[in-house]
Amino acid sequence: MNIWKCDRWKEIYQGHEIRSGLRLRFDTGVDEDVKNALKDFAKYLRKEYIFPIRVPIYVRYTMKIMARDGDLVNGTFLGPYDKLEEPYIRIAVGDYCQEKLKRGKGEAVISYFYVIAHELTHYFQWLNQIEITEIGKERQATRWADIIVKNYIHIKNKEKYVTRCALVNLFPHTKC
Repeated sequence: MNIWKCDRWKEIYQGHEIRSGLRLRFDTGVDEDVKNALKDFAKYLRKEYIFPIRVPIYVRYTMKIMARDGDLVNGTFLGPYDKLEEPYIRIAVGDYCQEKLKRGKGEAVISYFYVIAHELTHYFQWLNQIEITEIGKERQATRWADIIVKNYIHIKNKEKYVTRCALVNLFPHTKC
């Protein structure tokens, strides 16, 4: 089952007027390369998938975000109990300069795609009322993040947007 295309949500939202879509909101200070890459990724996601209730993604200029349990993480999803209230995602990109120096620009940006896709999988779990354990939710989110990002990179590779060397790091069997 493709959780990103599942439509159990239709019965919840039928007859309700709600805002839909995927939106990005950037903190001041977020690097322009990161903004442009995330905007392009969001454009692709909007074209490929339906976001029946609006989900804003707050892109924070911080090293980490504090989760509800107190852990410092790269991203969080908050899905309200009331399915008619809008959920939201927060991701941290304040470490871009360090990550760019350590791993290269392409890999640093791609890591943010993974965080977004991971948290959006939690959005679709919440949206479609997927009943699995917390460990199962995390595994599913990791698996689908990998699928979504690799599909996006494949499309971008065709457009010559992603460098060959960034792809080699993601797909070791590829030659640079």
